[in-house]
Amino acid sequence: MSTQARTGTRFWLSVAALLLLVQIVGEAMMGRVWLCTCGSVKLFEPVVNSAGNSQHIADWYTPSHIIHGFLFFALGWVFLRKKPLAPRMALAVFIEAFWELLENSPVIIDRYRATTMAVGYEGDSILNSGMDTVFMAAGFLFAARAPVWLTIAIALCFELLTGYLIRDNLTLNVLMLVWPVEAVRNWQAGG
Repeated sequence: MSTQARTGTRFWLSVAALLLLVQIVGEAMMGRVWLCTCGSVKLFEPVVNSAGNSQHIADWYTPSHIIHGFLFFALGWVFLRKKPLAPRMALAVFIEAFWELLENSPVIIDRYRATTMAVGYEGDSILNSGMDTVFMAAGFLFAARAPVWLTIAIALCFELLTGYLIRDNLTLNVLMLVWPVEAVRNWQAGG
């Protein structure tokens, strides 16, 4: 890699880090809590319908954010194929950071409560939201290196596994946020 290419890569990775920092500061300015109010930090929160969900480093929605990275890599490959990887990743971080800010706004929190299985959802802690963006970036980098078939297989496994274990996944989450289906809501509630 040439000196110019390394400098360009460092620049775009710095942009991505700055975007993550903007996300974190934005959420702090919105009054989001930094850490779980339970007083602890867990590597993984296994209980979906709990006050600790979306408050720790990872949870059952972490695979959805990894899939975001897969999808953003594919989007960049389709529309920005001739651009280097680093600016495409910075764009992916921008999209994810924008979504995290939007997802933790009162409008989307209220929408989640009204239309999805997240009845008592209070939004993410800043730690969880920041880690969601980090997991997206990890998914993006994985997709950049792995064969397409493997990336698709992992995405499908994530969707099927979380759908089976918690009755929710990225597909169902988007469906219920955009176009709620009563039968899906009943199934998610255990009916």
